[in-house]
Amino acid sequence: MNWNASLAGFRSYLKLERSLSENSVEAYVRDVQKLQQYLGSISSSLTPSQIELENLRELLKWVNGLGMEARSQARMVSGIKSFYKYLLLENVINHNPAELLEAPKLGRKLPDTLSILDINRLLEGIDLSTPEGERNRAMLETLYSSGLRVSELVGLRISHLFFDDGFIKITGKGDKERLVPIGSSAMKHIDIYRQNVRCHLDIKKGAEDIVFLNRRGSKISRVMVFLIIKALARKINLKKKISPHTFRHSFATHLIEGGADLRAVQEMLGHESITTTEIYTHLDRDYLREAIIQFHPRS
Repeated sequence: MNWNASLAGFRSYLKLERSLSENSVEAYVRDVQKLQQYLGSISSSLTPSQIELENLRELLKWVNGLGMEARSQARMVSGIKSFYKYLLLENVINHNPAELLEAPKLGRKLPDTLSILDINRLLEGIDLSTPEGERNRAMLETLYSSGLRVSELVGLRISHLFFDDGFIKITGKGDKERLVPIGSSAMKHIDIYRQNVRCHLDIKKGAEDIVFLNRRGSKISRVMVFLIIKALARKINLKKKISPHTFRHSFATHLIEGGADLRAVQEMLGHESITTTEIYTHLDRDYLREAIIQFHPRS
């Protein structure tokens, strides 16, 4: 099987069998194309089924020499491993050359978080005298209340709001759905936005069920949410580099600090693996250590 046929089959496998999003599919395919690109650079005519472990190790040396960061190398290795698992499933190969391929070791990077005081300052810094201000307050309340990814926020649908039960339905990575609790403050501001602002917009076709819209009546973009948050941080003179994901990290950290069960937090965040959620226990330990240093009489 040549490269084009292999990549086409791999793309279908990721979409149909793994149910990955379009962005994830393209990221995986790009990782495998790096291998194809490397082989082209050394004038090799090897097909995917002819690749051996040594070829893959040489690929890592090559991308390292090009200056690719360790984290990007690790992601590329993950993509190549998935590709060869697919070829094994399809009986294109009878042994997996990527099975023993080791990715660079990565340090666990703790995400940036905001204090509860910082969250309150950001929310209170929004100008509610403007239609955009009402919308922005509702969006940020929702981000922090339910720990959403920015893509989940902008894709939130009116038909997925179950305020009588205190839940919203979220479509996350790989189109997987989950029910997430939403707080009373977020529900209040979404209602205010819908009743006082959204109902006056000329809503474009296809956006009728989308909660958060731009002033032209279309779904608000991810980039716009980033810009709104950065502008708000500048306005209140917050000396931290923040993004929509900072609200998600803060949501999880504050829950763990408050004693929430790790499995419950995993479910709310939509993490496939509990190990992804466990990073917040490290943040919690730092929080406890600082509390001891600050308040313990013998510290």
